[in-house]
Amino acid sequence: MSKIILEKDFERYKVQLAQGDLTLEPTDAIVNAANEYLEHGGGVAFAIVQRGGDIIQEESTAWVKEHGLVLHSRPAWTSGGNLPAKYVIHAVGPVWGAGDEDAKLHDCVYGSLLVADELNLTSIALPAISTGIFGFPKDRAARVMLNTIREYFKKEKSRLKIARITLFDDASVEVFKTAWKEWMA
Repeated sequence: MSKIILEKDFERYKVQLAQGDLTLEPTDAIVNAANEYLEHGGGVAFAIVQRGGDIIQEESTAWVKEHGLVLHSRPAWTSGGNLPAKYVIHAVGPVWGAGDEDAKLHDCVYGSLLVADELNLTSIALPAISTGIFGFPKDRAARVMLNTIREYFKKEKSRLKIARITLFDDASVEVFKTAWKEWMA
């Protein structure tokens, strides 16, 4: 399990910032920063399949065959395979430079939380979506993600009790801590 760095306890839910390995999170679901084809060949997606097993890729391939390409606003989901998490929610984050990146990141975070509620889950862990090979600036992503989580809980009657952002490296943690302080101000 990850180490909780920061936590804000709202009346109905908690938002947490954690450092650790997303694939080891014991939350009901983890979010995979996916591509629209759900081909998990690199980054967080590859790590999830490595730890969770080939079943995650098999279910992802079947999802795309049945539903088509995954949209920013409508993430796919599969089982967690051998992961501690029961589900993997596959959210397509924006590629930096493709246009309308903030709105697309908002949509994929909001959509991930919505899918978690549709699955009747109570906890979810998200990575820093799109900040790796997709090139989204971490400070900007942190602000969009935190604001979207707050917006979601204000608008939706959510069953979720914990929304956790799990970061692997120290540099990302520092960027998100700075955004957290602004978010709480």
